Amino acid sequence: MDIEQFREECLMLPCADESLPFGDEYLVFKVKGRIFAMTVLSGGEPRASLKCDPDLAEDLRSKYEAVIPGYHLNKKHWNTVYLERDLPYREIVRLIRHSYELVVAKLPRAIRATLPPLTSNDN
Repeated sequence: MDIEQFREECLMLPCADESLPFGDEYLVFKVKGRIFAMTVLSGGEPRASLKCDPDLAEDLRSKYEAVIPGYHLNKKHWNTVYLERDLPYREIVRLIRHSYELVVAKLPRAIRATLPPLTSNDN
């Protein structure tokens, strides 16, 4: 998966938007103002950071060399994923959706109620 494909997958999710709040190097994806994904736009191997359930995060790190603890993030709850290594495309899509769902679950109930439900078409 390249950065543009990653971007497209993130933006397919309901109410997802993108911004550059940390400068031109970091593209951030949010739902209702809360970050669910980030990617580095300049230099090096394409990679992204995604929120993850702690147990799943550990499992993924042991299974794939493409998944490491979140760079400059809470390593218990975030993974950095190298997009062009051994992690299959569909698995990256699943992790994007998982990150989104974790963030949505923490939104206030009134805000969650305004979001359309995820469907199988949303990745």
